[in-house]
Formats: sequence, C-alpha cells, structure tokens
Amino acid sequence: MAERVPNWLKQRVLLTPDRPALFFEGTAWTFAQLYEKALSWAAELKREGLKTGERVGLLVQNTPDAVCVIHAVQQLGIEAVLLNHRLTTGELMWQLTDAELAAVVYDPVYEETVEKLEGTFVRKSLSSPLPAEQAAGREEFWLEDTCSIMYTSGTTGKPKGVRQTYGNHWWSATGSVFNLGLQENDCWLCAVPIFHISGYSILMRSVLYGIPVRLYTHFDERVINESLQKGEGTIISVVSAMLSRLIESLEGRYHPNFRCMLLGGGPAPKPLLEACEEKKIPVFQTYGMTETASQIVTLPPEYSLTKLGSAGKPLFPCQLKIAAPPFSEGEILVKGPNVTPGYLNREEANQAAFTDGWFHTGDIGYVDEEGFLFVLDRRSDLIISGGENVYPAEVESVLLSHPSVREAGVAGVAHDKWGQVPAAFIVEREPVTEEELRQFCEERLAKYKCPAYFIKMDCLPRNASKKLLRRELKVPLD
Repeated sequence: MAERVPNWLKQRVLLTPDRPALFFEGTAWTFAQLYEKALSWAAELKREGLKTGERVGLLVQNTPDAVCVIHAVQQLGIEAVLLNHRLTTGELMWQLTDAELAAVVYDPVYEETVEKLEGTFVRKSLSSPLPAEQAAGREEFWLEDTCSIMYTSGTTGKPKGVRQTYGNHWWSATGSVFNLGLQENDCWLCAVPIFHISGYSILMRSVLYGIPVRLYTHFDERVINESLQKGEGTIISVVSAMLSRLIESLEGRYHPNFRCMLLGGGPAPKPLLEACEEKKIPVFQTYGMTETASQIVTLPPEYSLTKLGSAGKPLFPCQLKIAAPPFSEGEILVKGPNVTPGYLNREEANQAAFTDGWFHTGDIGYVDEEGFLFVLDRRSDLIISGGENVYPAEVESVLLSHPSVREAGVAGVAHDKWGQVPAAFIVEREPVTEEELRQFCEERLAKYKCPAYFIKMDCLPRNASKKLLRRELKVPLD
C-alpha cells in the first residue's frame, strides 16, 4: 500500500510558521511567507491551465522566486523538471521533448534562450505578476509519486531523466539528519545550483527540518567566508574546487557555530584536508549522485585523515556492496529508499541499472576491512594503459599536492602502443615546468600512471556545480 505524508510545506507552516525559512541578499522570509508566495504561484500556473500529473521545466537561477516555484509545483502535484541553463538550445529541446513538458518557467535572464525553444508549451517568466488569489495546497504527498526529474550529464549517449520521488527526498533528508544531527541554530548555506540535486536537496531538508537556507545566486569565496565568519551558517555543501578557493582566501577562522563542510564531487587531496584541519574546519566527505537524491555515503570528520580519500560508510537507511574482497576494486552498488525508481522513458537502461533492487552506479571503488568506501573513479573515465587501470582521480590528487598547481584534470589519450595514456591538464598557482611536474609524478606514481602530456590551461571545464568534466579535456593536435 502506497504511503502518504502531510504536505511538507503546509505541515511546516502549521508547526512553526514564524521561523525563518530563507535568507537572500539582506531579506528574510518565514515559512508562512514562503508558503503564501508558493500558493500564489500555484494559482498562476493553474490559471495557465497546468494540471496535476503534468511536467513543468524550471530554467532558473538561485533566487527566492525560484524557490517558491519549486514549492508551487509540489502544491499542484506537478512534476518539476530541473533544466540546466548551460545547455545549448538543442540540448534543452531534447529534454523538453523527452519529458513532454507542458510549460517552462524561467528566470528573465534566460528569456532569449526560451524564445528559441520550439513547441506549444506554456512559457512563464518569474517576473510575471502574480494573481491576488491563492491556490489550495494539497493535504498529502504520496511518497511513491515523482517529485522532480533531473537529467544526467550524458557521458555516453543522450542524457537520461532521473526520477526522484517524494520518498527519495524524504529518506535522503532522513539519512542525512541521522548522520549530521540537527541543532536549533542550524542554517544551511546554499551556493550550489538548485537545479542540481546538491542544491535542490538543501531546499527539501530546510522544510523537513524546519531550518533556514541562506541562498546565493553564485559561489563567491570571499562572500561565503565572510558569512561563515559572522556565524550566518552552520552547514554548507561544496566540492573540492570550491573548498580550495575558500581555504585560499580565508583569513582567520570560522565562527564557532559552523559545524559541517559537506564535501562531495570526489576525493579531496591530502594538502587540502590538512589545511582544513589546521583551520579547525570540520569536513564531511561524501559520495552521492543524482540517482541517490544526494549523498548516500558520508565520512565523519574524525576519519578525514586516518581514512584519507574515503567517502565513508552508507547513511543509516542505505546499503552498499562491491562484489570483491576488501581492498579489491569493483563496481559500487547501492540500495536504499533514497535511490531512484528508474529513468524516465528508458526501460532498457532501467533493466541494466538494477539487479535485485541494487543500483549499479557505474563507479569503481573498494571497501577496506572496516567497511569504509574508497571511490576510485567513474567507469567511463577509467584509462586503460597497456592493460593497466589508471584512475584519473588518483593522478589528479598527486598533481594537486604540488604547491604550484591550483587545479588538475586527467583524461585518456589514444596511443599506438599502449592503447591509452594519461594526459594532465593544469591550472598553475605559480609557474612550474613540465619537467618538474613529470619528476614530481614519477616519485609518487607507478610509471604507467604518470601523465604523458602536461597541458597548461587558464581554467578547467566544470559543470554548474563545479564538478570537473573530464570528457571535455582534449589534447591539442597542433
């Protein structure tokens, strides 16, 4: 029998209407005010003819209006399809068609992009005037219903729409709070995109926990550092590139109430973790993906150096297995109520992705004798050189430990003799020669793991949540 829970935002307003829900650029909204604005948006979408069970694309920035629209579609039982503004018109059109969108709600800055999209769907700007009346919020959410859909980056073939149910978000929030705990003064800083699971999950947890979100349109390390030093947040979600920028520009220490730097997007280099320890910054390394509605494995800070490179152990409601003995690599499989029920319109992919309830992540890793997970790399990023496996993340970690290297990315390049060889793409902190880098790597890595090429760049390709896009790293042919 399907399980139902009270409408999250409506229930939160019943319980704690006057608690702060959102801070943005000097303005604050309570949960009651957030709900009222969401109901006004729901009335506007309903006036446009949108109905329960349909799908609406959201092409939005991190703004209060976007947060309200995310809650508005939930009030109507409409599935939200989160669209990435970095995509081309063709890529957006493909997702719009695949998801059969009834409407696209967009931030005014993307109006030109929306005008180029073809089709008969409703176009609605966030700058639209809202009606005086409000729609009625739903009484309950069915946990098995799809709440949101996010498309994967599509490393192979067309991107797939990941279905995330209300139950997935509920259990993701539950698993996280079992791990991190909850304090009366908690406030989650959100400088990651809300159209990605990292940002969207923060909005869901805010309502379920009854804590505010401090929202930023984009990541600015100086602004974030100042906010954390003032005590304006207790938790923040970052990836290594963001954390590195925070540490580089940080003067002094964070406020004593700051308690969690939730670090995703791959293992952090040892020098970065040591710098955090020196500044008394509690880093919780995590492993998760769109298909698991955010983190599914997390490492508490007391293990950050003794279990260097580990993502930790599964969250309480979740399970993890690798079909190999301890320290032997294999594909990471996960199971839990936060794992997607499947991809939209992809029956073949769903059959390949699930075995007896276990989800095949496509990531390679191992567990040690104590059950701590070590993620080696994406299977799609794996470099096979002369029959040996080379994991880009391992090579990147070594390069990032060099004091002259600010950023590093590693990708495979075709080679007549070895099949593939690794190539390193470097953003310098200060000038360094190729020979210095080569010698540095040879002292720390097996020869077959050492980059055959060192390419210096002004910046590395990253997605909106600052994760490295290795597939876009190319060795210049001239």
